[in-house]
Amino acid sequence: MPEEFVGSDGERELQDTLGTSERAERFYDDQMIDYLNPTMVDFVARMDMAFIATSDSHGECDSSFRAGPPGFLHVIDDRTIAYPEYRGNGVMASLGNILENPHVGILMIDFVRDLIGLHINGKARMVADSELRADVTDLPPAERGKTSQVWVVVEVEEAYIHCRKHIPQMVPVVRDQRAWGTDNVRAKGGDYFGVKAGKQAPAVAEAS
Repeated sequence: MPEEFVGSDGERELQDTLGTSERAERFYDDQMIDYLNPTMVDFVARMDMAFIATSDSHGECDSSFRAGPPGFLHVIDDRTIAYPEYRGNGVMASLGNILENPHVGILMIDFVRDLIGLHINGKARMVADSELRADVTDLPPAERGKTSQVWVVVEVEEAYIHCRKHIPQMVPVVRDQRAWGTDNVRAKGGDYFGVKAGKQAPAVAEAS
């Protein structure tokens, strides 16, 4: 693993302060690489969900969840992966961050079979669906007939294990028939956390 890719200044400072430098070096040496080995490629290909971390140019962070059929995270080669972005709530939080700051962190976890995780950190760029399909002929088809707005293509800089000791085991169920690609508020979960109702409450009380 190239030295310049291993550990932030903050990591190094805390390792020195807390006396974990030797343990950290073993992890860097044993578990971190700057490409996807064959086992990692197979792991990515069977994942149906991922957690995506981004931040804007000021370092303000956002994490988001992405899911799809196994293979929706597509391995282009051992140093490049891509995933589709479909129509959502219109906020564009992740893509907006990538526009300002290309660094992304992707965490995939197998909650069912092997109880293990994989981190992929790298630099991302946005590529139009038609443009990427012209270059990558084995991209998965559009999901449920919906063409992705854009693909996020990530150049792998770090790939490493997420240990299994705190990963809960889950049992998969048959996918339900929830509406997909819809603007129906109720179908998307409505005001589950009561945010909209809470914002409206003061105005209602004042009017009364």
